[in-house]
Amino acid sequence: MTAPSTPTPDTNKLPNDNANNANGIRANHLGPREQEDLDQPIRQGTRFLFSNKFAKAKSLFQQKADTEPLYAFGLASMQFLKAMMLLTQAYTVADTQAELSEDKFDDTFSQQIQSLVVGSSKAFKSNGVMRAHTIKAESCLLMGLLQLCQENVAGYLKAGLNLRKACSSYTLVWEEYQRIGDPLAWLDKNTVSGIQFGVGSMHLLLTLLPDKILHQFAGLPWKVDKDLGMDLLKQSMAGQGTRAAFSALMLLSYFSILSSLVPSIYGQESIQPTIDCLVAAQQSYPKSCFFLYYAARISRVARNVSLSTQSFGMASASVRKAAWAEVAMKHTVAYEVGLNHALQLDWDTSAAYFEQLGRARDWSPAFCQYFVGACHEMSGQRQEAIEVFDDVPVLVHHQHHRRSCLDNFVLLRVEQHQQADYQDLDHRLPGLELLLVLNAFSFMEETYLDRCVTMIHETSQLINTAVLLLLDNTSAHHHELLEPEAQSVVTRYATLRLLNAAVHNALGKYTQAQLDIQWLTAHQAYLRQEDWLIPFIYWEAGVAHWGLDDHRKSREWWQQALSCANYDFEYRMASRVHLAFDKCDALGIHLDAPRHARKRTQA
Repeated sequence: MTAPSTPTPDTNKLPNDNANNANGIRANHLGPREQEDLDQPIRQGTRFLFSNKFAKAKSLFQQKADTEPLYAFGLASMQFLKAMMLLTQAYTVADTQAELSEDKFDDTFSQQIQSLVVGSSKAFKSNGVMRAHTIKAESCLLMGLLQLCQENVAGYLKAGLNLRKACSSYTLVWEEYQRIGDPLAWLDKNTVSGIQFGVGSMHLLLTLLPDKILHQFAGLPWKVDKDLGMDLLKQSMAGQGTRAAFSALMLLSYFSILSSLVPSIYGQESIQPTIDCLVAAQQSYPKSCFFLYYAARISRVARNVSLSTQSFGMASASVRKAAWAEVAMKHTVAYEVGLNHALQLDWDTSAAYFEQLGRARDWSPAFCQYFVGACHEMSGQRQEAIEVFDDVPVLVHHQHHRRSCLDNFVLLRVEQHQQADYQDLDHRLPGLELLLVLNAFSFMEETYLDRCVTMIHETSQLINTAVLLLLDNTSAHHHELLEPEAQSVVTRYATLRLLNAAVHNALGKYTQAQLDIQWLTAHQAYLRQEDWLIPFIYWEAGVAHWGLDDHRKSREWWQQALSCANYDFEYRMASRVHLAFDKCDALGIHLDAPRHARKRTQA
């Protein structure tokens, strides 16, 4: 079907009677080519945004942010991490325009006859309606993404509400998109780009979410198709509409999540598609700080930590003269570079970055403070570590946001240290424990992993004899007879053995890892004091068996990890297991009882 002819663009000719509302938002009956001409400033703003010219982009988007949904959405996209109010504004403007732009039913005889005569031109919803619904859905999608990042039940429930709204609008525009056949004949290229970006993103997002999270927002009317999602995002990139760069960021985020949550499975296979996506994106935006950031992330996945640190530095340097993004990128890079230095066991430099980050208060001050203390302890600066650790509970109790799983973890750790008058630090390696819960050993280079093995061995020797004596005198069936202090000793020793298993898995020495795992699973009855340890043991057991090509046994261990509940890292572990199961499903690896919950249809 061909598009209806449209007059020369003239915004003054938009309807201004009943198609307006009190806020100046007007109905949009423009045709696709006319809309494209009027959206040229948006395309220019997007180019500014991904060329690190943030002040120009912001000034341009602000011009019509109160009345034009795509302008409001452009402004909200700039403030993604601080965008909740702006995204709400974009949603409101788009929702109002969608309602105004809908054709009203006219029951006069002449209008009915006219609709029969020119029915073909009224077969589809107008470009204005499709455009408004697309932006409305995008606003809800991005709000949902922000809420998912909170990693708590309240955030998941709020995300569910927004994702349901997004699904409703995306379902409408996607059905219409498919009916049209040739979308560019009826819709402007930026709306087509928005539909491809949004629908593709929804598919990939829901592919990543585990059942434990999806169950928090039941009734999501969406049938997940990962391949379709990938194809739509690639089409959006190739179409060079206003969402092309955002589609590239979504694909890069997807590969980054796979490689960071389950590096033992997805790490190596994510490298090439990430590079391909970066090459395509950087052809249009070679100096964009966003794409430099993801180049640094994939360098770390490839275990080139020095190159990763260099690339993060380039990302930060590229925005030094751009006040809008300089602070946000500086803090993001501080975290990543601080983590990189920890991966190279450069604890003093790592501490300096996390101290800087803690003062900024953009990240969790309590977590940053604990990281600084852990670095001091790993450097042999016990007194400095104690002074830093003592401030963690105060920071936790004074923070305004809900506690994350990491906040709870570091608070529990400090309370344990204080209860033991910090003598327990003789048997702990707090820096390595943080790398364990962050799933970071897979990114560490072999030289540093070998040094970790030495540290773990030396620390274990200090406690090994005491633990063996305690266990010799106590049956596993009577573990409750152990005094709390004795249980703490066993737990600390078990943590060291878990660290050893994780490091050997990262080294590819899976048989050695199994020796620690066998001891841990044989003594898991003693480890109830810290409920996160057992699912992490099951996870590492699955990784070891995967490395030994016993994939079915891996799935059995990961199923046990998934069955653990009510501990701080439950949802993170559920996400890991979900992605591992996806790979098992793809390889045809199933247990005797099929898990029907693996169907990714939410209806």
